[in-house]
Amino acid sequence: MRVIKEFPRPVRCIEHTWIPVRDGARLAARIFLPEDAEQNPVPAVFEYIPYRKRDHTRTRDDVSAPYIAGHGYAYVRVDLRGSGDSEGVLRDEYLEEEIQDGLDVIEWIAEQPWSDGNVGMIGISWGGFNGLQIAARRPPRLKAIITACSSDDRYLDDVHYMGGCLLTDNLSWASTMFAYNSCPPDPEIVGDAWRRMWFDRLEGSGLWLENWIRHQHRDSYWRRESIAEDYSAIHVPVMAVSGWADGYSNAVFRLLENLSVPRQGLIGPWGHRYPHQGMPGPAIGFLQEEVRWWDHWMKGIDRGVEKEPMLRAWMQDSVPPTAKYETRPGRWVGEPTWPSTDVETRQFRLGPGRLVGESDELDPTPLTIQSPLTVGLFAGKWCAYSWVPDLPHDQRQEDGGALTFDSDPLEEDLEILGAPVLTLEFRVSKPVAMVAVRLSDVAPDDKATRITYGLLNLTHRNGHEYPQELEPGEVYQVQVRLNDVAQSFPKGHRLRVAISTSYWPLAWAPPESVRMTVNPAGSCFELPVRPHRPGLDEAVSFEPAVIAPPPEIEQLEPPHHTWRVTRDLATDESILEVIKDEGLVYIEDIGLTMRESAREWYTSRADDFESLEGKVTSVRAFQRGDWAVESHTTTVLTASSTHFHIHAQLDAYEGEQRVYSQNWDHYIPREMV
Repeated sequence: MRVIKEFPRPVRCIEHTWIPVRDGARLAARIFLPEDAEQNPVPAVFEYIPYRKRDHTRTRDDVSAPYIAGHGYAYVRVDLRGSGDSEGVLRDEYLEEEIQDGLDVIEWIAEQPWSDGNVGMIGISWGGFNGLQIAARRPPRLKAIITACSSDDRYLDDVHYMGGCLLTDNLSWASTMFAYNSCPPDPEIVGDAWRRMWFDRLEGSGLWLENWIRHQHRDSYWRRESIAEDYSAIHVPVMAVSGWADGYSNAVFRLLENLSVPRQGLIGPWGHRYPHQGMPGPAIGFLQEEVRWWDHWMKGIDRGVEKEPMLRAWMQDSVPPTAKYETRPGRWVGEPTWPSTDVETRQFRLGPGRLVGESDELDPTPLTIQSPLTVGLFAGKWCAYSWVPDLPHDQRQEDGGALTFDSDPLEEDLEILGAPVLTLEFRVSKPVAMVAVRLSDVAPDDKATRITYGLLNLTHRNGHEYPQELEPGEVYQVQVRLNDVAQSFPKGHRLRVAISTSYWPLAWAPPESVRMTVNPAGSCFELPVRPHRPGLDEAVSFEPAVIAPPPEIEQLEPPHHTWRVTRDLATDESILEVIKDEGLVYIEDIGLTMRESAREWYTSRADDFESLEGKVTSVRAFQRGDWAVESHTTTVLTASSTHFHIHAQLDAYEGEQRVYSQNWDHYIPREMV
């Protein structure tokens, strides 16, 4: 990665300015723009997230925003109401208040003397979501958006639920926001009001996990601000970006298929990162791509954007399994449209231990599986945040608790692009059940690398809004769609499909252990096979990744990230421990010392489905001179066969004195989850 120190237009930074919104509240903004923007107004790029522009995202913003500003744009980074240095209280994701504030900010930007009136939105994760949501309101000043690592459907494909199954990322994400919402604004920005604003947040933000678990089906709560409800509401060009290790890659395909505006999809090997800092690598020159996109849609400069393939994706080569990769070997491929007319479906049927061709003789003997709770300990994160090691490990450690079906060794290389689908005919022993389906690349030495997977709560077989219990012993047929992927399988390797009845701790297990009987005669597995297209693919390329100079950050205590799996054979207890500790850092620009650390534990005992427990603790601390504050949060989620139980605790400190404390206890009925 190359550091660029000079740009076509010299850049200045406005460290802080207030943006008023319609009800009188003020949002805090940090703005990068060309030094001569008042004399030569420029379009603006607006990013709108709750992750503290002043400190937490400072390094990320400083290596990106000056590059964009130096190429003739104002980059306006705004803290959501109730986050960072903005006034108010943040009470949940994507509330109407947030969207209205965003519309007000766009109008404010367009009226500034340094603005030419044209605005684009960019955002990753939360900012990718609200970029789509605000675009659906059609503000006239908004000309284009870039949405990275986001989704069009808040229930179907977000951090909360997957296939109707409760993700444990729901717990870890709720705990992350619990910690963020406990942090104060910076007194250097807001003055003496900081303490009152802090206590407003401590008292008013609430426990978001409770709300998210009370909405276990796709009801009006999730449909709100899901643009999948009406794709036609979006009238501006959209670039959708994600990575194969991210949790949001499926949304790119749906947006390309369902939007009617000019659109592009870009998917690399990365986790939950912007592509110029993408991990696993290779990172790409995404800042250059961003400038090209804005030049085309906000300045009317033909940068060839509309001549490129609609979808540009990283076709991953086969690799040995490990929980972390520096890079994923592969190559770029392009599709002029999506869905592609060149991707063909290849079907396999299920036989005892085998994937067989359509013309092969099939053994119709029913097959059974009742998975142990330890299937999933090596699944990695639902969404890899590049806090390695968070990717799936060797799947042989998972396959013993699953039904597995292997193909014959491939006679030639095979490439897929899109979503594999398992049609499954089955019966189960309990009224509430789930299925997890994995596709792995099995090398000649038998090492198994997970390529993609899918989950389905089987009570959601007819839709996610109105689940229906299963009748034990009755035969059903469902389709389980696996996550979209681009993958090359070499000659001599085998495909493996694995089916399990639990996948803890990636997803919460059913209320009871379930025995599933699979009927091979009514089941099949379909692969989206893509032919090699060297002419089109070789035309897809990117410049090397570049960044602007990072700020001066002194690492006073080192960071520590790891995952540990512990099996206590005396108690038959299994624990996955996740450590994300950023250490202690000093930000020289603002004279601030900051600590951020979190630990997660996911526990099960033997075959006791009521023993599952997820626990997350976080510490956030800030210090400048005599000003020193800390917040400590703990969230614990357990469940019986009938209820979820949430216990949470928040403690806030000034110096060594605890100044605020609150506990929560909630019992929430399980509704076929």
